[in-house]
Amino acid sequence: MVAVLIVEDDAAIRTALIRSLGASGHAVSSAATGMAGLQLATDGHADVVVLDLGLPDIDGLRVLTMLRAVSDVPVVVATAQDDERVIVKALDAGADDYVVKPFGGEQLEARIRAVLRRAGTPETSASAIVVGDLVISPTTREVTLQGERIELSRKEFDLLHLLASRPGEVVTKREILTEVWRQAYGGGDRTVDVHLSWLRRKLGETAAEPVYLHSVRGVGVRLRAPEAGPA
Repeated sequence: MVAVLIVEDDAAIRTALIRSLGASGHAVSSAATGMAGLQLATDGHADVVVLDLGLPDIDGLRVLTMLRAVSDVPVVVATAQDDERVIVKALDAGADDYVVKPFGGEQLEARIRAVLRRAGTPETSASAIVVGDLVISPTTREVTLQGERIELSRKEFDLLHLLASRPGEVVTKREILTEVWRQAYGGGDRTVDVHLSWLRRKLGETAAEPVYLHSVRGVGVRLRAPEAGPA
């Protein structure tokens, strides 16, 4: 049984989610305000938090930032704004995934399963992976570039690790969704794109001027060392 905390001020949405998730066998608790939700989340009794960004007392992004300071519980943010800037801010603040309102119970269930699987996925390799000046250590989950440590979120690391474990190969977005988010269905391309954009920034590159991460239009992305020659 998964303990799900719903932080949502809309009573109708909150009730519907409680009913839907409860019917699926989850133990569901809820809060109508950010501060109440933060208190419940920090009590340590939730396996995953579904956090609305539009809360009446405190901004949902602020709640997420405060929660991340004391807990790494998986968080799926819910937003009424299908705006990439808002989504990127949420991911930057530590969200594990997101859903855009209106969304169905099945979609939320899939997101919850995905973040929980990622949170519990064991490491598959003990040795460091070296691609050019980029070093990825699965055992410590540390990444360095030219000897400087790069701070990555859990999903950023998992995405980079997947690409680095297949250097030079084009990895499709479907494969990325399956391996990193444990999703076997489509519809998550924006999630992949946002995480790739964030990862590129931390590697000091852009999609227009790639160094390590090279997109192949209509196919996917590959990671290769700069000295490996033209894509």
